[in-house]
Amino acid sequence: MSRKRVAILISGRGSNMSALIEAARAPDYPAEIVGVLSNRAAAPGLAIAAADGIATASLAQSKFPSRDMFEDVMTQILESWNVDIVCLAGFMRILGDDFVNRWAGRMINIHPSLLPLYKGLHTHERALADGAKVHGCTVHFVTPGLDEGAPILQAEVPVLPGDTPETLATRILVEEHRIYPQALRLLASGAI
Repeated sequence: MSRKRVAILISGRGSNMSALIEAARAPDYPAEIVGVLSNRAAAPGLAIAAADGIATASLAQSKFPSRDMFEDVMTQILESWNVDIVCLAGFMRILGDDFVNRWAGRMINIHPSLLPLYKGLHTHERALADGAKVHGCTVHFVTPGLDEGAPILQAEVPVLPGDTPETLATRILVEEHRIYPQALRLLASGAI
């Protein structure tokens, strides 16, 4: 079986990254994690990936005169790893159209809401403010429009009386760690 080569883009602790790395350890998993790239050198996820023997790189967008130049260097790094698929896992940067279009159909993201509801940030606060009875997460294809790509998998979580953004986020994260590896399996195996 030829496994797809996957890079993960992170900005922080990389808990979804860790779930993908763990899934890829299975011999029958159709993807291997070959690199982790962060826009923050201090992202804790970089040390986790390096400890697993995965190539890592960090790039600060502030060091580049433009987003295009930053993304050109990101592309060079991804190409040096011979990447087939890019997974965003808490990568807190809006990506430019050229970069997104280059990876069209091969770049996915996990978002903490049941898209198309609550695109962007502060999803848990907004769901609670709206009195939502159900919330959740979505793995979707990345397109130029923010959180507008076609969904691959979703998981619902009930909103409980007394929930705070933090308690809701904790329960949703469990589902994120479950469905993100499933969605990557579907993409890497050619099922979608």
